[in-house]
Amino acid sequence: MSNNKPLIEWQEDNLSVGITSMDDTHREFIDIVNRLGLATDDQFPALFNTLLEHTQQHFQRENIAMEKSGFPPKFIHRNEHLRVLDELKQLAGTIEKGNINTARSFVCHYLPEWFPIHAATMDRALACHLKASGTAID
Repeated sequence: MSNNKPLIEWQEDNLSVGITSMDDTHREFIDIVNRLGLATDDQFPALFNTLLEHTQQHFQRENIAMEKSGFPPKFIHRNEHLRVLDELKQLAGTIEKGNINTARSFVCHYLPEWFPIHAATMDRALACHLKASGTAID
């Protein structure tokens, strides 16, 4: 990324789901994405692996909460997680082969479009369900 403008900006009204642990995880995700946007080619591979590890743990916590609470559209939400994780894993493979540009494009263009929509729709619906069912997310 050529300037210091964040790729994703935390906006409480649009991105908060109303569960502190989920919001904190989302802020961490945004922070990693924004750091990747500023990363040099030397820094990018390790930081991309951090994003992959964070996202795996993030999605696993949500998937467990969906299962425990009986979230009705869990298959749709979980399949979205699987799709994004699969893309991240494939991109990690291209980085290992020396191609950072494809992964950088995904981080700088796709994730800033996808994440706010995912958080405001799928994650907010999950959070409402978790609060209504009294299910805690770990």
